[in-house]
Amino acid sequence: MRLEDQLDRLAELGLPLAAGRTVDELLSSWPRVAYERKPFDLLLFALGCMVEDEPWERWFCNRAWHFDTECVRGQGSYVAIARQLCRISDLPDALSGLRDHVDLGAEEAWIEYTVDARRVNWPIEVRDDWADLMVVGYLIDELEHGGRRFYVRHNGQAMTLFFLDDNAAERLNTLAGERLISPFPG
Repeated sequence: MRLEDQLDRLAELGLPLAAGRTVDELLSSWPRVAYERKPFDLLLFALGCMVEDEPWERWFCNRAWHFDTECVRGQGSYVAIARQLCRISDLPDALSGLRDHVDLGAEEAWIEYTVDARRVNWPIEVRDDWADLMVVGYLIDELEHGGRRFYVRHNGQAMTLFFLDDNAAERLNTLAGERLISPFPG
């Protein structure tokens, strides 16, 4: 299936390219044949990525994020995770006063934020540089809204998260011909 046709189908399901993103930018990361060989496979991964060219921090899709769970480097790691979840749920300011403490050597970590006028602090289990998926699940619970929720497509130590309604997720799985995404476990 042509890459452009795949993009049209995904846009119908709520996963359009972000404003200003182009097919040429997708093709700068992978060749057309890689996208078209197994429809939707690579494209679903790519939608969660940033454009690999300057200016940086331009995402291919505002409702997808490729989350490498081996991403905890220190202070700010969980704030960055929370901000990405806010971005793809279209609630950029839902978690205010975000801050974290991550000390890998002392195996101490927490994240703190305000949501719906309540201050929340979650302790984080430190396992080297792996994200605590229980805490990620707590953040996700705060952000799901409007009949939409986070769906995950696993990719080894990483995953691509999508923010969709149940109908769109079901239609996406049918389109791709196999069970590709499921609700985030939590």
